Amino acid sequence: MKTTFLNPRLFTALFAFVVVGAAPALLAAETAVKRLSEPVEVTATHESFGGTLPENGTPLGFGELMNNSDKYLDQEVLVETRIAKVCQQKGCFFVAQEGAATARVSFKDYGFFIPTDSGGKDVILLGTFSRKNVSKEEAEHYAADLGETAVSAPERFEYSIVASAVKIPKS
Repeated sequence: MKTTFLNPRLFTALFAFVVVGAAPALLAAETAVKRLSEPVEVTATHESFGGTLPENGTPLGFGELMNNSDKYLDQEVLVETRIAKVCQQKGCFFVAQEGAATARVSFKDYGFFIPTDSGGKDVILLGTFSRKNVSKEEAEHYAADLGETAVSAPERFEYSIVASAVKIPKS
């Protein structure tokens, strides 16, 4: 009489149970929201990252900023914009977009990040607006951080805002 320690059917069932049971956790870990910075201000309606916004002042619309970009170059601006895409690696930058106009928003001194699930939200930010050249390598890096494939012929420049504060609504 041959003795087996593990019945093949039991082994198969146990293996299936472990795989099926672990799959949701593995998927959740991959798509989990990353929050690598704590907000500096939390209210019932929003969270602020980096710093707080000035209490006075009316934010420019993003379209106004982009339509008059030469007027605002290298100046600190208070802007209201929609987050189109967020870096999914850390939340270390986002793409602001209105129509075809875009700007990449990064954070002063790489000092704070925003939650990776902030895409689609309308935010107010304070930062310095500029225009800078972008190398092919930089364009590829940014695309990879957004979970995209880089375009074969990237723009030679991009509009950029280095933000010192971002106010994001809770949802």
